[in-house]
Amino acid sequence: MVGTGSLGCVIVSVDGSDESMNALRWAVDNLKLRSKDGDPDSGGRFVILHVQSPPSIAAGLNPGGIPFGGPSDVEVPAFTAAIEAHQRRITEAILKHALQICSEKKVNNIKTQVVIGDPKEKICEAVDDLPADLLVMGSRAFGPIKRMFLGSVSNYCSNHANCPVMIVKNSS
Repeated sequence: MVGTGSLGCVIVSVDGSDESMNALRWAVDNLKLRSKDGDPDSGGRFVILHVQSPPSIAAGLNPGGIPFGGPSDVEVPAFTAAIEAHQRRITEAILKHALQICSEKKVNNIKTQVVIGDPKEKICEAVDDLPADLLVMGSRAFGPIKRMFLGSVSNYCSNHANCPVMIVKNSS
């Protein structure tokens, strides 16, 4: 068990990957949160944070303009709505899995939060907004070329989050 029980808010960022779920398992197994002292709001809590990409990024493409000379910058509402509905289903499945892990570990001081945007920026914003005493993340272990193009969310957060960051690597 890590810590002296002084952690009030621990954010665990999950994206559905095995690495992020392993980080959640590590956090609930190893971190000791502040006790409640008789006041239900004074105890520590884990915040399971999921960041959705904006629908335009999630699509990876625009369905294109209206054929035969229509405007090319018109957003197709049905296309956007379908992507948003798909993202909601994915988010629900990710949070359900994360909450199942917590339930199996008999951890009930859990809050979930979903935000939309760039994961690097939104995770750091959540650290400031809550505020968090610790950020726990999984490491996807991209190779150097993939990391160069995609960037590393955990690397960015370790350099920009205003709290300590624990990056949990997979135990292989």
